[in-house]
Amino acid sequence: MSGNALPVAIASDHAGVEMKKNLVDALSEWGYPVEDLGPGTVDSVDYPDYAEAVAMRVSNGTAKFGVLICGTGIGMSISANKFPNVRAAILYDEYAARYSRLHNDANIAVFGARTMNADAAAARLRIFLSEPFEKGRHERRVKKIRSIEKRVGRQGAQDA
Repeated sequence: MSGNALPVAIASDHAGVEMKKNLVDALSEWGYPVEDLGPGTVDSVDYPDYAEAVAMRVSNGTAKFGVLICGTGIGMSISANKFPNVRAAILYDEYAARYSRLHNDANIAVFGARTMNADAAAARLRIFLSEPFEKGRHERRVKKIRSIEKRVGRQGAQDA
C-alpha cells in the first residue's frame, strides 16, 4: 500500500455494483482506505452522477486515486475526464493498467463490469496502484494536458 492516507474514492452505476463490492474488499485487504460513494443497490442510476462524485474528489485532492465501474467503462471515463486534474483510463488489460500510470499519470481506474470479470479488474487495479508515474519525457506531455484543461476551462467559463 502507498503511505498516502487519502482514500481511494470508488463508485459505480447499477451495472457495476457487484464488481464494486469486490474491488472495495480488495482495496481494504491491500490496506487502502476506501470511500465508497455508491450506489448500494442495483436499481437503475445515472452514471454521470457517480463519475462526478469520484472525479470531484480526485480533482480537488481529497482522494489520490479513484475507481469507477459501469457496463463498459466508457461512460464513466468520458464523464470523469471532464474534470481538471483527472486522467481516467479504462484498464482493459494489464498493459493498460501499468502504462496508464507510468506514462500518463492516470489517477482514476475505470472498469467495464460487462466486459471483464471482477478478478481481472482487481489484478489490473493492483498494478495500477503499484506503478509510479515515470516522469521524464512523459511529464512534458502530462503538463500539456493540464495546459489544455486550463485553456479550455477558461473558454468554457466565458461561454457560459
